[in-house]
Amino acid sequence: MKALLKDRFFLVFSVVLVALFTVILTSGSVGAQSAEVTFAKDVAPILQRSCQTCHRPDSIAPMSLLTYEDARPWAKAIRENVLSRNMPPWHIDPNVGIHEFKNSVALTDEEIATIVKWVDSGAAKGNPADMPPPRKFDDNSKWSIGTPDLILQMGKDLPVPAKAPDTWKNIVVDTGLTEDRYIKAVEVKPTKGFRAIHHLGATLIYPDGGQAMIQAYGIGKNGNIFDDGSGRLIKAGTKVSFGFHIHSYGQDTITNVAIGFQFYPKGYVPKYIATTDMMGDDAEIDLPPNTDNIRTDTYMTLMKPTRVLSFQPHMHTRGKAMCLEVIYPGGGKRPGSKVETLSCVPRYKFNWMIVYEYAPEVQPLLPPGSVLHFISWHDNTANNKLNPDPDTWVGYGQRSIDDMSHAWITYYSLSDEDFKQQVAERNANRKPNVTAQVAQ
Repeated sequence: MKALLKDRFFLVFSVVLVALFTVILTSGSVGAQSAEVTFAKDVAPILQRSCQTCHRPDSIAPMSLLTYEDARPWAKAIRENVLSRNMPPWHIDPNVGIHEFKNSVALTDEEIATIVKWVDSGAAKGNPADMPPPRKFDDNSKWSIGTPDLILQMGKDLPVPAKAPDTWKNIVVDTGLTEDRYIKAVEVKPTKGFRAIHHLGATLIYPDGGQAMIQAYGIGKNGNIFDDGSGRLIKAGTKVSFGFHIHSYGQDTITNVAIGFQFYPKGYVPKYIATTDMMGDDAEIDLPPNTDNIRTDTYMTLMKPTRVLSFQPHMHTRGKAMCLEVIYPGGGKRPGSKVETLSCVPRYKFNWMIVYEYAPEVQPLLPPGSVLHFISWHDNTANNKLNPDPDTWVGYGQRSIDDMSHAWITYYSLSDEDFKQQVAERNANRKPNVTAQVAQ
């Protein structure tokens, strides 16, 4: 009997003890969960990194987010746009393929949750002492690449009316070069009226008619400085085409842009020659009227070992999504059956021509014979707000009312020896459970 009572005593004691610890742990968990999220401590650092480049006075965004007083009236709009991943403009899928980029402004899931909690809990300012130092923005007159060896600018300013639909223009400037040079660094920057320039791309037009994109510009975009031993070739007689997306913002203005080049010394030939090519043979694109999710498949075969540096999908107003995958040569049971998705942009935005620059440690290393496969989807229906006429069949063309389905790929070719060495280095440094994007 005593033993039975003793057992019951210990049973009751154990239950009470477990309950007590549960209350303590739960209280701590609730306390942690209910910790106040404030602008000063939690939200301001996120806005500084990913939003304030555009959201500041005299920049392209419609409102400033530099201070709490600036941001508070827009709290609900901020919540909606970050939760839908409409802002900041970074439209690549972080859960598909490569997810490490040199130029990413994307918010993490945790950062989005922080902003949502801040708004839902009343958008408190918090302790001003928690505010990070204000972000400093570079003077627009400075070149991020240093002093260029050659600066080219449009001969005439481009007037932009206060009110007008978005327009796209191409303006060609002669480089005046009489000899081939290798580019160490390049930068495109507005010299006047940068607020009216939504984005632009600078393309080299070679004497034989060939073209290669050299630099894309958007608010916050610095120049490209190539790693030692790599660069771009600009040939004698080359011209530069500035392709503008112009956006009126309620004030008459004039705009102009310049491109600056730093060259390697004369006679120096870098080991790796970086190239940006339009890839994907989309001349037969076929978009029936009033049709959604129209798939187009285009391909590019790499004849040499290749290191891919960046991916920039390109479609027009009916563009909806694009994925890039690589078909490896003879990688499976059937020739060409090993396929790997490198990147997907599921929410393509015609107004944001973003270059996705892969981080060096994950830049794809592809063996010769690899096929880059570009898969795009278009929406030629009235549900597409940018569609100028859903009742019209659309094919390939240069006009914005036509469409395209290709990508600009920046890459450089490797020798067989360099390829094997870089693959070995990549495999040696590979993190556990992380796809390395190399041939096996």
